[in-house]
Amino acid sequence: MFSGSWRESSMDIIELEIPDQNIDIEALQVAFGSLYRDDVLIKPSRVVALLAAACMLQLDGLIQQCGETMKETINVKTVCGYYNSAGTYGLDSVKKKCLEWLLNNLMTHQSVELFKELSINLMKQLISSSNLFVMQVEMDVYTALKKWMFLQLVPSWNGPLKQLLAEADAWFSKRRKDFEDDIAFLESEQGRAFLTVFKHLRLQYIISDLASASIIERDSLVPSEWLSSVYKLQWFAMLRAEQDNDIGPQEINKEELEGNSMRCGRKLAKDGDYCWRWTGFNFGFDLLVTYTNRYIIFKRNTLNQPCSGSVSLQPRRNIAFRLRLASFDSSGKLICSRTTGYQILTLEKDQEQVVMNLDSRLLIFPLYICCNFLYTSPEKKTESDGLLDNPEN
Repeated sequence: MFSGSWRESSMDIIELEIPDQNIDIEALQVAFGSLYRDDVLIKPSRVVALLAAACMLQLDGLIQQCGETMKETINVKTVCGYYNSAGTYGLDSVKKKCLEWLLNNLMTHQSVELFKELSINLMKQLISSSNLFVMQVEMDVYTALKKWMFLQLVPSWNGPLKQLLAEADAWFSKRRKDFEDDIAFLESEQGRAFLTVFKHLRLQYIISDLASASIIERDSLVPSEWLSSVYKLQWFAMLRAEQDNDIGPQEINKEELEGNSMRCGRKLAKDGDYCWRWTGFNFGFDLLVTYTNRYIIFKRNTLNQPCSGSVSLQPRRNIAFRLRLASFDSSGKLICSRTTGYQILTLEKDQEQVVMNLDSRLLIFPLYICCNFLYTSPEKKTESDGLLDNPEN
């Protein structure tokens, strides 16, 4: 440009057009400076601007260095910005790392700031994933979505996390009075944008608990047709378990497990002995989970311990499951994790089984436990399912 027969070769000052708004003078200085030295000190607060400059100048080494800095400094303040920038500048490994961080932390370390920043498309990816680290049960995923949707609609709200649910409930309650009785909030003009996210809720595990089903009906956020179809599916699943002797999944169906499994979790604050069950009707399978002496044990409770609901007296029952353990540092970074992978477990009445034996080196508390469960077999498709409804069929 300077020595050829170009317009710029006779100019004293050349003005460059920088089309990318992320690039500023400081980022250009550091990017040009990197041509003259091997190591560049990259501050996390400057990494996106520097990445933009490095991409414009096609400095592969600097792009890679920015990517590594981003992966090392993902936290609640940076994760959404990093995810978006990684998409813009083609850093797939950074994008993947941000998604992993969000799947691990969305429910385990809820934050007003994070809820405000999460876009509809990103939230849809998180809620649809079987790898979402759910704390407690699916109803808590619905509650998190309700808080997130409120903050998307009222981003000026700046209260503490513990007041967020009450504030969201009050806000949606006021809006409910403005609608006709038969319209849900997600069908309104304001709510329609969020439909695609709420579609990925596993409603069958919300309506299986009376208190949760009552709340979701009262809230009137979700279209009534969604709930009607789920009630019907669950009723038939219950009849199959009761009258068709469905003893549960016979084989690992990864697609079914990833798309339709019950997601639940628990935080163990410190070492000790714990025993719990997750709420909801599980087709007569009263599953007790015990953590003791570095073992995690599943027990099919039938007659040994009191149970508030009905229990199945079938000689054997199967569950398909995956159990995951994780510990995080203060920034939400994964310190250690273990998984059983997807398995089928057959339990007789009141039988218990060790499902994980933990190495003491892995026991960094608080310890987060997350499980995916399938209690019933997928409905068998019959030949007539594919036929059109006409009198001849």
